[in-house]
Amino acid sequence: MTERDDRPRQLPLDLPAQPALRREDFLAAAGNAAALALIDAFPEWPARVVCLVGPEGAGKSHLAAIFAERSGARILDVRDLGREGVPDALATGALVLEDLEAGTFSEAALFHLLNLAREQQAYLLMTARTPPSTFSLATADLASRLRAVPVFEIAPADDALLAAVLVKLFADRQLSVDEATVQYLLLRMQRTVAGAKRIVEALDTAALAARRPVTRALAAQVLKELGENPSAPGVHGEED
Repeated sequence: MTERDDRPRQLPLDLPAQPALRREDFLAAAGNAAALALIDAFPEWPARVVCLVGPEGAGKSHLAAIFAERSGARILDVRDLGREGVPDALATGALVLEDLEAGTFSEAALFHLLNLAREQQAYLLMTARTPPSTFSLATADLASRLRAVPVFEIAPADDALLAAVLVKLFADRQLSVDEATVQYLLLRMQRTVAGAKRIVEALDTAALAARRPVTRALAAQVLKELGENPSAPGVHGEED
């Protein structure tokens, strides 16, 4: 007969971890070398308006935060850009415009922003998952402007970078995890940075609720709950 554990379980609080977004916290790799070199070279850029392109979790926002710290740029989601707010957005002479995606922004506002940035010689760093030149737009002049913007692509993370990302994400949440558990996760999780974030968030919640450290056993349990296969390693497809 087994004893019932009547100890109260700790309810996890949904407090998001604060990621470290300094230059020294950025995980450099071959796939992001060109984008990182661009940020490091500021203000010596090939053009005043540039775009970082890469999948979710590739590091675009981290690089944008480094640029904003160095340039005094405001960071603005493209969905919040209105034509009347363009002058204020460029007030410091630099702007980060994040999450550029066709159909989610005002074409008139973006066209006005690009024109004013050129007129004022302001710096504009845009981020997107796909090159803006591929967008289907109603404004021909805007499409032409976007085709002329230099694009710096960030490749999907390889295994070495994903392992480093896992370690960093655990560290951001002040979780101590041994290398064997990291490698166990790497072989079984979705092989993307977004997948790494998903599993670390789930493990943090599970560890807090159970009041236990992150171990391989807990990792297996959480992988199963997330619909992954904890028993056999395999490579999963990319997710957006």
